[in-house]
Amino acid sequence: MRSYGVVAGLLTLLVAAGLLVPAAAETYAGGPTELTAAAPAAVAGTAAPVTLTLTGDGLPVPGADLTVERRTSGSWAPLAVVTTDADGAAVLEVTLATRPADNRVRARYDGDAEHDAASVTLYLALRRAVSRLRLTGPATVVDETSATLTARWRAARLPVAGPVRLQQRRGGGWHTVRSRRTGADGEVGFRVAPRTDSRWRVVADALPWATGARSAVHALENLPPGTPVSLPRAAPEPRVALPRQARAVGAGARPTITPIPRGVWRQMRGNSWHRGCPVGRAGLRLLRINYWGYDGYRYRGELVAAAEAIAQMADALAAMYRRQLPIRSMYRVDRFGWSQRLRGADDYASMAAGNTSAFNCRDVVGRPGVRSPHADGRSLDVNPWENPYRSQQGVHPNRWWLTRSDPRVAWRSRGHAVVRVMARNGLRWTYGLGDLHHFDAAVAGRRLVPRGCADAVCH
Repeated sequence: MRSYGVVAGLLTLLVAAGLLVPAAAETYAGGPTELTAAAPAAVAGTAAPVTLTLTGDGLPVPGADLTVERRTSGSWAPLAVVTTDADGAAVLEVTLATRPADNRVRARYDGDAEHDAASVTLYLALRRAVSRLRLTGPATVVDETSATLTARWRAARLPVAGPVRLQQRRGGGWHTVRSRRTGADGEVGFRVAPRTDSRWRVVADALPWATGARSAVHALENLPPGTPVSLPRAAPEPRVALPRQARAVGAGARPTITPIPRGVWRQMRGNSWHRGCPVGRAGLRLLRINYWGYDGYRYRGELVAAAEAIAQMADALAAMYRRQLPIRSMYRVDRFGWSQRLRGADDYASMAAGNTSAFNCRDVVGRPGVRSPHADGRSLDVNPWENPYRSQQGVHPNRWWLTRSDPRVAWRSRGHAVVRVMARNGLRWTYGLGDLHHFDAAVAGRRLVPRGCADAVCH
C-alpha cells in the first residue's frame, strides 16, 4: 500500500509538471453514409423486389430502420418500414402500377450517433406485358339498322385503358372508321350501321406498360329488311344485267314528283323522246320512289310519265311498297339507248332486264309504224321479265314465264295482288294475258286504248 501511494504521488507530480499527458477517449469521427436502391424491370400487376443497401464509410450498416414511401396520384404516401440485415440490406416487394408516375419509391435513413442521414429515390422500370385485343358482336345486322361491336383490351390479366381504333376493310385495305378509349374495365363499344357485308377489326398502339395489339377480324353479314323473292331454281335470269340502284331514301315509299330536270331531259332526248312525240317536256313529270327489290332490300327508282297520270302511278307503286310487292328494277328507259327498230328507247333491252318503266315515245313492239301507248306517257310496264308480252312476232322477253306465276311478282289473273293494287289506283290491266306486264292509267277525257289498238295488243 505504501509503495502504491508513492507511485500515485509521483504520477501526480509528473502530470502537474506537464511531463505526462493522459490518453483521450477513442471516438468514431464518422464516414460518408450511402443508401442505394435497385430493382429489376417488371410487368404491371406483378411484384418487383426492391433492394435497399445502407453503408457507412463503405461498410454495411446493419439493424438500421429505413422508411419507404411511394408516389401515388401526385403525392407521397407511406409504404413500409424495413430493417437492414447483417449485410446492410433490406428487400421490399413492390407491385408495379400501370402508370409510370405511380412507380416511384423513395427510402430514408434518419441517421444515428455514428452515421449520417441518407435517402434515395428509385423509378421502377415497367416491362411491357403482351396485350390482346378482342372484337366481339353479332354476326348479322339488318340493313338500315345498327349493331354494337365491343373491343376488349387486356394485358397481364389486367384491363387496359387506352385509345383503340376501329377499322373496316374496304377496297383491299383497312381504313380507320372511329377512335375511342377503352374504360377502366378495358372495354369500349362502337355503334356501326353497314349497308353491305363488312369486316372489322380494332388496333391499338403500345402503352408504357403494354404492347400494341390487333384483334382478329370480325365479319358482319348485312341482312335484308324485307323478304327476298324465292323463284324456282329453273327460272332463267334476265339476259340484260343492271347494277343495283341507289338505296332507298327515308322511310316508306317517299314518292317525289318533279318537272323534268335539265340533265334528265338531255338524257331523254334522242332516246325516249324525239321530235314528233305527242307529249313534250312540259307535259311530263319525273317520279322518284322507294321500292322493295327482289333481294329484300329497299332501293330508289325513277320513271317518267305524263303529268296527268304520274300521281296514279305514284299511288300504285307506293301501295306496292306498303305491301312489300317487289320490283326487279326501276330505271328510266332512256338508259337503254336508241332502238332503230322501235324508233324510241330500246324496250327490248328494258324487258330483257326486267325493268319497270313508263314513258317511251316509240312504236309498238312487233308492229312497226304503230305508235305505242307508252308514247303518251300513260302506260306503265311492271316486272316484264316474269310477265311476258305476246307480240305478233313472238313472246318477249322470254317464254319460260308465260305459263308460270308467282304470288308476289308474276300475275296471271285479275285476282293477283299486283293487279288489284293497280286497279284500286286507276291503272287497268288492259290486255290481260296478252300483255301481262302492261297497265294503262284511266284518265278522264282520254282513250284508254289508243286508235289502232282496239283489235290488237299495243305494248
